[in-house]
Formats: sequence, C-alpha cells, structure tokens
Amino acid sequence: MDGVEYRWRAGRRHWCCDYDVRTLGYTVEDAARPGRTLVVETGRPVVLEPGPVPAEVVLPREVAAGIRAARLNGWTPGCDGSPFKLYLSAA
Repeated sequence: MDGVEYRWRAGRRHWCCDYDVRTLGYTVEDAARPGRTLVVETGRPVVLEPGPVPAEVVLPREVAAGIRAARLNGWTPGCDGSPFKLYLSAA
C-alpha cells in the first residue's frame, strides 16, 4: 500500500459460540522491517457463531484505511517502540 508492504492479521481468536463484548481488531506491521506494531480496534462488536467462518471479518480496504489514519496520527511502522493503538468508531 502506497509503496510499502504490510503484514496484518485479525488480532483475536475465539473458540465458542456467544456474544463477546470486545470489539473486532487487527494488528499491522511493516513486512520488510517489523518495528512498532499498529493495533486497531474497529469499534464493531465481535459476534461469535459456530463454524470456521467468523460472523464479522476485517477486509483489506478497511486495513488500508486504518493504516492511512494511523500514519496521519503519528504511527511510524519502521521505528522501534511500544504498539501504536488506534480506536475507530463503528459508526
């Protein structure tokens, strides 16, 4: 994205069938030089259902938007440091 390759994944795994009050999230790092990790909370609730496919998914376009928002707010992925947390609204 924008000339930089990133590696990302959904940040939580759940193994039961219920409503979970936590929100759906994902983590991102620079693929070439992992450093400061981006942790994004989407603001959407996690709804758990039986089966291997989650009820809610994080799409690549959402991750791209999260990366751009984090960069505008000071996330420097190639630098060392504690995780950079970005909280998005579900609205």
